[in-house]
Amino acid sequence: MRLVLATRNPGKVAELGARLDGLGVDLVTAAEVGAPPVDEDADTLRGNAEKKARALVAHTARPALADDTGLEVDALDGAPGVFSARFAGPEATDADNRAHLLASLDGVADRGARFRTVLAFADGDAVHYFDGVCEGTIARAESGDGGFGYDSLFVPADGDGRTFAEMTAAEKNAISHRGRALDAFSRWLAERARQS
Repeated sequence: MRLVLATRNPGKVAELGARLDGLGVDLVTAAEVGAPPVDEDADTLRGNAEKKARALVAHTARPALADDTGLEVDALDGAPGVFSARFAGPEATDADNRAHLLASLDGVADRGARFRTVLAFADGDAVHYFDGVCEGTIARAESGDGGFGYDSLFVPADGDGRTFAEMTAAEKNAISHRGRALDAFSRWLAERARQS
């Protein structure tokens, strides 16, 4: 099956490709098929993921997989959440967002947080959703130079005290929110193939 990925983020493309390897899926990206960007203006992660997946199906007439991911910080009442990519403003860089998060948590003791990913797989009119959550905490300073986004600040509860940015891609993918959502998608895809 040729599957179009909504993401244009190279880090996400690498994670998705590694996780779906061996499932008989030929991956192409939205950029490779010339799909226009989609305005992620839904008020939920699921809404944004669905919007991107449906737009790709409309553009390519092929099955599409889209995700939206948010960082939910307890002390910030779940923010930045759906606004994670633009927490510090509409033109914010990853570094801007991390700096804004650290400033927002200055002096805050409760640093509990979680990454949440929602995958939307669209094939024609049907849309299927797959969720993944990774609990953890926000570090008091950045550590590590791997990953992307908030990875240098997020310490997963299932890890060994390192941030995602200090882990190898394989270590991160084994416990990450996106990895868990992709595991659910992979199991569903394999089951669908068996039934067809």
